[in-house]
Amino acid sequence: MDRPNVVVIMTDDQGYADLGCMGSGDLKTPNIDSLAEGGVLFKSMYSASPVCSPSRAALLTGRYPGNAGVRAILAGNRKASGLTPEVPTIASALKKLGYATGISGKWHLGLKDECRPNANGFDEFSGFLAGCLDYYSHIFYYGMADGKFDPTHDLWENDKEVYANGEYLTERITRKSVDFINRHKDEPFFLYVAYNAPHYPMHAPQKYLDRFPDLPWSRRIMAAMIAAVDDGVGEITGTLDKLGLTENTIIYFQSDNGPSRESRNFLDGTPDPYYGGSGGIFTGHKYSLFEGGIRVPAIISRKGHFPARVSEAPHIATDIFPTLLEACGGNPAGYETDGESILSTLLGGEEKCHDMLFWEMEGQNAVRKGDWKLVLNGKLVEGEEPRAEVFLSDLGTDPGEKHNLADEYPEICRELTDAVLDWRAGIEETWEKKFAKNYSLT
Repeated sequence: MDRPNVVVIMTDDQGYADLGCMGSGDLKTPNIDSLAEGGVLFKSMYSASPVCSPSRAALLTGRYPGNAGVRAILAGNRKASGLTPEVPTIASALKKLGYATGISGKWHLGLKDECRPNANGFDEFSGFLAGCLDYYSHIFYYGMADGKFDPTHDLWENDKEVYANGEYLTERITRKSVDFINRHKDEPFFLYVAYNAPHYPMHAPQKYLDRFPDLPWSRRIMAAMIAAVDDGVGEITGTLDKLGLTENTIIYFQSDNGPSRESRNFLDGTPDPYYGGSGGIFTGHKYSLFEGGIRVPAIISRKGHFPARVSEAPHIATDIFPTLLEACGGNPAGYETDGESILSTLLGGEEKCHDMLFWEMEGQNAVRKGDWKLVLNGKLVEGEEPRAEVFLSDLGTDPGEKHNLADEYPEICRELTDAVLDWRAGIEETWEKKFAKNYSLT
């Protein structure tokens, strides 16, 4: 049985266009670009959510977030549950196949004991549990301005709190990832490298800033943070090369959602839109169900096995669980997922796509069928009014969703509206039956 190693790398709030291989002319990402040159570069890969926790849950479980028990609602309730062992992860599935499993970096899927990485298939956890940290002190400050939370130190090795004050978090995540690979080189392993960059706070060592002396400050700090990630990817791939593991390792890279325009991300204290990250031609940012919030940079590579090419067909992160499981000799049919394996496509077969893709985000809903994309009550930025009650676009001719075709194609609007509302009703039913009890505010 073929049992390749698997390394999944996820970045945080990285815009679609913020890689050299995705068209950026001012960033420098040679190591990630090299993965794209030797693998499959997805031009239409979607996150299953425009915000962090649900996006990560979907990637790890192969389910839409509501079916995994992790939705965007009530995100500020620290007593709420998160991902629990009743929903298998790719880590728990591969662990059953004899894989060593580890995570280095951001978890953000629950603080309770049953929600932590070690309870959800990971043998080893080195990282943090919350949504963001100071990159040097490793303290969680989110919510302080609202008077909700006190500063909390949040750095762990399994269930033990550890202290590494002054160590740049991106470099620590890389160091721990390389250590995991070295220690498990003689057995099949699954490693989830969850970088928190370029999520705020906007921190980077001077050595990375010095690579971009001519960029405006906001873009310069973004470039530096992504350069630190790129160096980390280079260290990971270099370690695999040194150990002779490259051809026997699948590497998957993805951002969790679009670039942030949250007020905490502003660098100059003004209410101007955050301009550090770029969604390229796409409309919308993090939190939005327009393309800029959910279409993400993504690459998968296995040297000598997956022919290098560019994929323009739409895929979604829920497909990664069954794809990796099948590639590692497992049976995706033995798990309840919303995704479908695209392994045959990666091996050079016919492109395999879903008939429809769906999203929900609080009061927003969206569906894509072919080139048609419908967004209901879609917002461009959190806290703003919806752009339109119904927004229909043809992504084939208008990928930036600039023109609303709802009045011109009422029948298509009705078909897609019925489809997405039926899907949303199913999500709500599953949520109420299985997971809502874990999110009591009392």
